Amino acid sequence: MFTGIVETLGIIKKVVNQGDNLHITVESDFTNELKIDQSVAHNGICLTVVEINNKEYTVTAIKETIQKTNIALWKVNDQVNLERAMKLGDRLDGHIVQGHVDQTATCINIIDANGSTYFTFKFDYQDNITIEKGSITVNGTSLTVVNSKIDEFSVAIIPYTFENTIFKNLKINDIVNLEFDILGKYITKLEKIKKEN
Repeated sequence: MFTGIVETLGIIKKVVNQGDNLHITVESDFTNELKIDQSVAHNGICLTVVEINNKEYTVTAIKETIQKTNIALWKVNDQVNLERAMKLGDRLDGHIVQGHVDQTATCINIIDANGSTYFTFKFDYQDNITIEKGSITVNGTSLTVVNSKIDEFSVAIIPYTFENTIFKNLKINDIVNLEFDILGKYITKLEKIKKEN
């Protein structure tokens, strides 16, 4: 379980395909605190640490993760947002994030709003919804939705978040990972079941 509050940025050092799996080696400033079998969110994708070597650690993504996320696009020297799993008793500064990416979206607009930056994303509607002022996780970052539409939404990024996440590297047409709000997903599923019965 995560909060969507990015702890630090990691740098991709190696990407290795093995069968249907993808092994990714990351350098981070908290590698020395990690343990084998620990969960870390990488751009919102919960991945398990399988190897640690000095400042670098390796995680493995399976076929389903590769199909549902933008992980296949990652290259050596790319930066990724990193967050370790939350501790019981800590403040929940973002929102409840599982690290299970629902789908990807495309960045279609970026506007400098004189103090914040608005990013607009378009996604393929698949029963996932956003609501105005609701929560959304974009590349592992907990954000508040503005301009909610059926297959599109925007978020406003404050300067601190812009500088301390990979939002500073984001360009129009880039693909991002989305995790929709867990409460919204349950409600949408219940409504669908009620209509079918």
